[in-house]
Amino acid sequence: MSAQQKNSVLEKALAYTSVSIIVIAVASYLTTLIVAMAAGPKALAGGIWQFVTVIAYVGLPVGFLLLIALLVINFSRRGREK
Repeated sequence: MSAQQKNSVLEKALAYTSVSIIVIAVASYLTTLIVAMAAGPKALAGGIWQFVTVIAYVGLPVGFLLLIALLVINFSRRGREK
């Protein structure tokens, strides 16, 4: 397997992972908002809703860090090709 194929697999994995994490984070954020509006903010204090809230807080920064890593890898590969 050549170096380009390895980078391509890594880039695809980073891209799919970051998009998946961002989509899940946005969905959990919207779910948190809907539950807070429907049942009140005290409903988010217990059960699975604490986990959903943490995903909303942590997911977007992690997804964007993965996107930045993808950009760095892509730019460094293009720089080596020139």
